[in-house]
Amino acid sequence: MSEISNSDIGYRGATACVAAGITYRQLDYWARTGLVEPSIKPATGSGSQRLYDFRDILVLKIVKRLLDTGVSLQNIRSAVEHLRDRGVADLEAITLMSDGASIYECTSADDIIDLLQGGQGVFGIAIGRVWSEVEGSLLLLQGESVHDGSISTSGQSNDELAERRKRKGA
Repeated sequence: MSEISNSDIGYRGATACVAAGITYRQLDYWARTGLVEPSIKPATGSGSQRLYDFRDILVLKIVKRLLDTGVSLQNIRSAVEHLRDRGVADLEAITLMSDGASIYECTSADDIIDLLQGGQGVFGIAIGRVWSEVEGSLLLLQGESVHDGSISTSGQSNDELAERRKRKGA
């Protein structure tokens, strides 16, 4: 498990939006409706800050991809519930396939071939690839320690201003 997917780092809503490629309005709606709720710290009222973990952001990005391909929100909810029940390590090996109506989980090349031969799969989302994209996005974004709330970035930035903020703790 990489440092970024470490459960000791949380990400505020704005950071989760950037990393997942969604709007804050989508994030808020999905949290309020229970589609993807923050695992670390839910909203507790007006002005409170949600705190998402790596896995939450991964699921947000997967939901966005599924919506972009035309999968219904009802089917996405079923897929998210299924993903929620799996461990983080398991997710990297999964490819989600869909025909636009249903979502299928494939864990091997044989599963994908069987699905395609049956005429069911139209597109696929390799979660391992999405995992890498989210890690890359979070490298330069700020997270905060779950334990003490201190702000940190996960990777090295070439941005001098970001480095100064990091040193100042702002």
